[in-house]
Amino acid sequence: MRGRVRVRFLDTRPLRSSQSFRVLWIGTSVSQLGGQIANVAVLAQVWDLTGSPVGTGTIGLATGLPMVLFGLLGGTLADTVDRRALVRATAAGQLLAAAGLCAQALTDNRSVLLLLILVALGASCGALGAPARRTFPVRLLPGDQVSAGLALTNVSFQAAMLAGPAMAGLIIARWDSSAAYATQAAAAAVSMLAVIRLPAMRPEGAGPASGRHRPERGGWRIVLRRPTLWGSMATDLSATLLAMPIALFPLVNEVRFGGNPQTLGLFLSAVAVGGITAGLLSGTVTRWRRSGLVQLSAAGVWGLALACFGLAGPLWLALGCLAVAGAADTVSVVTRSALVQLETPDAYRGRVSSVEHVIGAAGPELGNFRGGLLASVTSAPFSLIFGGLAATLVIAAVAAANAPLRAYRTPPAAAKPTVPGVADAAPATGSVP
Repeated sequence: MRGRVRVRFLDTRPLRSSQSFRVLWIGTSVSQLGGQIANVAVLAQVWDLTGSPVGTGTIGLATGLPMVLFGLLGGTLADTVDRRALVRATAAGQLLAAAGLCAQALTDNRSVLLLLILVALGASCGALGAPARRTFPVRLLPGDQVSAGLALTNVSFQAAMLAGPAMAGLIIARWDSSAAYATQAAAAAVSMLAVIRLPAMRPEGAGPASGRHRPERGGWRIVLRRPTLWGSMATDLSATLLAMPIALFPLVNEVRFGGNPQTLGLFLSAVAVGGITAGLLSGTVTRWRRSGLVQLSAAGVWGLALACFGLAGPLWLALGCLAVAGAADTVSVVTRSALVQLETPDAYRGRVSSVEHVIGAAGPELGNFRGGLLASVTSAPFSLIFGGLAATLVIAAVAAANAPLRAYRTPPAAAKPTVPGVADAAPATGSVP
């Protein structure tokens, strides 16, 4: 960067330029809020039934494994069939899983296994549709607005993280966990309706007219052949698998802050405050072209901030560390997501997006399991400090070994949308691997 850095607020051009993206963003935002409410309900219910960090860690296992298995399958389907139809079907499955969670709470279920099976069902449906869903912004928006569109989606996610835990606490205190799960089900219904309103989106180059009915290569092969892709994903995997802190929050709260449920909610909200602050100022980074270097730097800050959280004694310092971690995570996620979509030709985006989804979604869940398991044999502070420092060191190694990622610049040319009814398409960024 040259000269003085100009601070810019959130870029809202995607909401103004594309009605389809606007509908998608609203549905996704509502769904994310419902998901955060349900996440708190599941975390509280499992902790109530087990009282163990290993128990809360198994939530990550129940969601992480289905994400790996069904995320890769979803990528192959996303490069074969109409992506809107695939997401519509999987959204219906998520609605069914949310209804099941509500039913088990209404019947006063005491089986952790049943609860985790329903969580795994929702995660499986979400993973199956996630690769196709990830391709929507780059098909609906001009190339120079993709980063801004992803930043808007991330801001809504961070806002859900901020408001969701507080809403969950109020809902559960006023009624019970069944009301929290019912809220999730209603949000899932809104999300499904939003997807129905989108235009059909078959992958480019697929279908009878092209003579190609099935993908030619797997997503992992495509990723491994491009240093920018594997470096970006390795950076994210290192950050989440080694340093994810959520499963440790109940134990840290109990050991250091007397187990106050309001403090537990503050942990989650602090991460969201940092994330949404970074999101509101995301216009500063979405216009930077050195996105590879930005992602590496932000991921390193994430690891260091969580290591400091493990050392923090006063509550204000602990919350400050989590806010810094949340801000760094937002910057890392937005830059990685844009890089991956812009570097991948549309015919391959489903499979590459499935790899990104497996790493970006399963990594945190498996990282939560790792953190809970390590804390059960050592302590929560040790698990946090060790994980944060280990993540930072591995990210530094990726940066040292991957010069193309360090030097990567987003393309200056603005590719146009490729959905019928929008402007005619320009050639996709990048070439077939």
